[in-house]
Amino acid sequence: MRCIRMRVQYDGTNYHGWQEQPGLATIQGTLIERLATILGERPAVEGAGRTDAGVHAMGQVAAFRTDRAIEAARLQAALNSRLPADIAAAEMAEAPLHFHPSSDAAGKHYRYRIYRGPIKPVLQDRFVWHWHRPLEAEPMRAAARLLVGRHDFRSFETGGSPRENTEREIFRLNVTETGRELHVDVEGDGFLYRMVRNLVGTLTEVGRGHRTPEWVAEALEARDRAAAGPCAPAKGLCLMEVRY
Repeated sequence: MRCIRMRVQYDGTNYHGWQEQPGLATIQGTLIERLATILGERPAVEGAGRTDAGVHAMGQVAAFRTDRAIEAARLQAALNSRLPADIAAAEMAEAPLHFHPSSDAAGKHYRYRIYRGPIKPVLQDRFVWHWHRPLEAEPMRAAARLLVGRHDFRSFETGGSPRENTEREIFRLNVTETGRELHVDVEGDGFLYRMVRNLVGTLTEVGRGHRTPEWVAEALEARDRAAAGPCAPAKGLCLMEVRY
């Protein structure tokens, strides 16, 4: 038996998220189906994170086990020839048999892209949140600094996937300007359901001038989803890297 690890890139626009669901197009389900045509069996493909519907990835990590003797490079080429245009296996290699993409992960890096401007950026619209009102980066940076560290992030967890332990550590939370775009980069040891999108939505309340940076600390302390800002749309979010 072998463990094969791969880095997967995808445009999540046309998919109902990562996790396989009967009758729905998903990233995990598509990988399983295409690998089955090569291996002659349906492998259990595990991912580092269950990205939501519409969320993208440059650095999703997945793994599966097989007793087939196809070398990793040939397997990668065969899989890419069968995958749709919006999914690619960017890397594939042998891994220790005990490797697990999720439980072995030390951290994840997500990037959220906001496009500021009066006209919708048509060629980028699948990957950015179009923001046509003023949005200032500096107040967002001040608010972001208050969220770095280990905290109870219950206020930033969307209901529907409750967890007993809602403490997480954010290693960095940066807001940078790249032309008309704002990039919100967040790296942490793990994330609650829709936590990154809720963090971004909360920061935009500060950037648009509706709230002060200090309000973000109050929302964090409240441990109540209703105390924080809205959930940002899925299409601006991308899983950039999983670190081990």
